[in-house]
Amino acid sequence: MLLPDDALPDLPIRALLPQIRESLTGTGASVLVAPPGTGKTTLVPLALDGKVVVAEPRRLAARAAARRMASLLGQSVGDRVGFSVRGERRVSRQTMVEVVTTGVLVRRLQRDPELAGTAVVILDECHERHLDTDLALAFLIEVRAALRPDLRLLATSATADAERLAEVLGGAPTVAAESRLFPVDVHWAPPTGPISPPLGLRVDPRLLDHVAATVRRALADGDGDVLVFLPGAREIDTVAGRLGGIDADVIALHGRQPGSIQDAALRPATRRRVVLATAVAESSLTVPGVRAVVDAGLSRVPRMDHARGLGALVTVPVSRASATQRAGRAGREAPGRVYRCWSPAQHDRLPAQPEPEIAAADLTGFALDLALWGHPGGTGLALPDPPPAGAMQTATATLHDLGAIDDEGRITTRGRALADAGLHPRLARALHDGAPLVGARRAAEIIALLDDDRAAGDDLVAAWRRARSGNDQAWRSEVRRLTAALDRTPNDDIAVPEVTAAAAAAAAAAAAAAAAATEPEADAAAWTTAQASKKGGESRKTMPDDLAAGLVVGLAYPERVARVREAGGRDYLMAGGTAGELGPGSGLGGVTWLAVASADRTAGARTARIRAAAPLDEATAMEAAATLLAETTEIGWVNGDVVARRVQRLGAITLVERRITDPDPALVRAALAEGLRREGLSLLTWSRAAVELRERLAFAHAALGEPWPDVSDEALAERAEDWLSLGSARRRSDLARIDVANGLRKLLPWSVAGRLDEVAPERLPVPSGSRVRVDYSDAEAPVLAVKVQEAFGWTDAPRLADGRIPVLLHLLSPAGRPVAVTRDLASFWQQGYPQVRAELRGRYPRHPWPEDPTTAAPTKRTNPRSR
Repeated sequence: MLLPDDALPDLPIRALLPQIRESLTGTGASVLVAPPGTGKTTLVPLALDGKVVVAEPRRLAARAAARRMASLLGQSVGDRVGFSVRGERRVSRQTMVEVVTTGVLVRRLQRDPELAGTAVVILDECHERHLDTDLALAFLIEVRAALRPDLRLLATSATADAERLAEVLGGAPTVAAESRLFPVDVHWAPPTGPISPPLGLRVDPRLLDHVAATVRRALADGDGDVLVFLPGAREIDTVAGRLGGIDADVIALHGRQPGSIQDAALRPATRRRVVLATAVAESSLTVPGVRAVVDAGLSRVPRMDHARGLGALVTVPVSRASATQRAGRAGREAPGRVYRCWSPAQHDRLPAQPEPEIAAADLTGFALDLALWGHPGGTGLALPDPPPAGAMQTATATLHDLGAIDDEGRITTRGRALADAGLHPRLARALHDGAPLVGARRAAEIIALLDDDRAAGDDLVAAWRRARSGNDQAWRSEVRRLTAALDRTPNDDIAVPEVTAAAAAAAAAAAAAAAAATEPEADAAAWTTAQASKKGGESRKTMPDDLAAGLVVGLAYPERVARVREAGGRDYLMAGGTAGELGPGSGLGGVTWLAVASADRTAGARTARIRAAAPLDEATAMEAAATLLAETTEIGWVNGDVVARRVQRLGAITLVERRITDPDPALVRAALAEGLRREGLSLLTWSRAAVELRERLAFAHAALGEPWPDVSDEALAERAEDWLSLGSARRRSDLARIDVANGLRKLLPWSVAGRLDEVAPERLPVPSGSRVRVDYSDAEAPVLAVKVQEAFGWTDAPRLADGRIPVLLHLLSPAGRPVAVTRDLASFWQQGYPQVRAELRGRYPRHPWPEDPTTAAPTKRTNPRSR
């Protein structure tokens, strides 16, 4: 151990250090539950034997923890306590405690699974359930089981919900520390007016106004610094702008700041401060001097829209567990107060715990790490939660398209190189494949901009130019790291997919079409035309910045290459089929082609909002999204008619369309049949004969079933090619000239074809000698309408369908109006006829109305006139 227990600060964790050491000695793995402020992050590593690696979920927390432990030893960071985060490392041969991010730990485990020389690994803040934390935990459990049973593992959590964590560790013992927080008064401070819930990245400006007003209230209510929790850097900038004139320094604290500025926010100050922070300030670090917390109640988390391939950060309500941690920041050093910008009723409806990142995030990088580790899909690993099957399937398909895994899900040489870049696999692919095309430095600069979401506004090229001319040291450090990563990669290890080379020819052919582009695109088109016939990579590195940025973005997100729907508009169609739009007043409006770096679609929105993009010309768009370039022959039913064409598409974007004059007749027939299925049988001409024949067939099928054919709309449309003569038909209008009645007869199998007139006769004889047409419009109750006088002598209604179904008699008056509807003639003659006779005899005196119709002669004539 670097310090004896009694030399450490008197924090709640100090009394538990012997118990923690004992739990690690006994089982080799343990869970430590300790609320913020107990000293778990900075005291425990100093009290353990051997080299200790502490993994934090955030770079800011890793640097802060290392600095705090080094100060306890009276040393500088990099001596016995150091840190390693992406783009920055301060360690030496004397370093015994190294604080790293969980991402760095995962990379280290991939390179050296044994962690040679490491005695203890501490996974801090496991309750936050980041993907890298879940991966590191699963990998370490397997390392202990297979390679290093002597490696001790301590998983820490700031919440009491640690049962699942202990279970994953094989029933590891749990050590719990009590918080020594000072009392914190809770002030419920909901806005007085209506506030719209967050949508995507949008937060209602009225809420931010209210947060600023609450900060002023917190300053007036007491002394000390005020820590304000907001979802992101944009909201921090907005609230900072609303705090002008306050008697305090306004300090921003978020993950996109340079390390020096972040570190300065964590040092004590002589002047009162308002620290505007994201969730980085929830745990793992202490902002000194804070006596009040103002909590906006929002958090920003990653979400993946798998249906549209859009991954983005979204704003969600904070969990109750996170709200408790945030409030605790006010009671670290003295009694404090928290101002929650929501009501107690809303608090009760908040989720108890934050959602695990694995449940909703993009899993492409996660899946690549699993494949690199040797467990494609995570099978056999002790993950706290299994990855969702659909998300993993999407991630695996993406990796396969990138060439990172083979058909069995195993890592490829290309996949190893992509993983080594320490980037999302899509960005790693764009870095490696883009460097030979635009130059290593420019590719690294663009990727560094994309990886940390540093683009302010939707014009990525403008953001790139600002970064170049500015003093963003974090961005410059990342550019150096990515450039060095390219230098480490042998050229023959990273092969640009062959389809990219094949698409170059198509890109050259498309260059001429770009000549009619808008003025900014014309320069790019001229460059493309000039370069199309050149060979070798050097000439391509003179590509204009606009196209260079668009090409690299397109290589990362080929399905987001987009073309404007209408010239000069803001609406675009992406190659993946997603519609997107630029914000009002965007400088990119009117550009024909875009490579979209970032877009999100809020719930209920018809289109995605394009957050960051770079312009392209058509040739470069086709090169960037070459894997989506296809030429197909299409013969089908489109927009109400048969269409026969050859189409060149970039995913969902139609590039060129040519009409086919000699389409395959079989495909034309299939298209016409599809048209009937979609739009219905009204496309045909239904003569009276065809309608009546169909009704007779429908009756036969309803009465007797098979083999009498089903002639419902659905059945006829489904079998259109079987019964309609489509041979000469080429288009919609030809359908109206088809002989439908003849086609219907084709449906009759030979075994019943000759029995139709027997089963469902078109006409039936009646006692008067007439043959009356049967109405089969109701397939379950065919109707025979006959005048009363023509039915005299009939005692039973005729029957159809081999005697199974009696017709429904409509007995008519001399004027042709129904006077009775019956299937029971005997009953009608006895009970109904006398009343009919009494009512109609005087009205129709020239027609016979005998007293006994059963013995009277049937007739269709009137009585002769008397002279």
